[in-house]
Amino acid sequence: MKRFSTLQRWTGRLTPYASLVLRIAVGWIFLRHGIVKAGMGVEAVAVFFHGLGIPLPHVAAVVVMIVETVGAACVVAGVLTRSWAICMAIEMVVAIQLAVRPTGRPFVLEGLLLAAALALVALGDGPLSLGGLLRKGAR
Repeated sequence: MKRFSTLQRWTGRLTPYASLVLRIAVGWIFLRHGIVKAGMGVEAVAVFFHGLGIPLPHVAAVVVMIVETVGAACVVAGVLTRSWAICMAIEMVVAIQLAVRPTGRPFVLEGLLLAAALALVALGDGPLSLGGLLRKGAR
């Protein structure tokens, strides 16, 4: 029992840094997808979105590309994490509803990214982040 107590005390000290690991993982996945979409171009992404029945596909393409590039980079750096994570969560809900569910395939990656984005909404930037450093400097 003493070993468990020691382990729990040691791992408990790591809790404030959980957002760092999650930010890097979520941000990197979104960024990779954003880079692919940027390479395709707005028109190609809009055509894809139109085929999914997404309203205003050109606007949606630009918004998604911004969330998946600028937003993802901000999440990795830990700047405005909560705001960008909300955008990412909304994007995953739309993706699940309009792109994945109609195909009948399971929404494993999208579901995981939705859950992780919601966790980042709760966790925020965390202490090891550019946002955390900026807040310390402002004091």
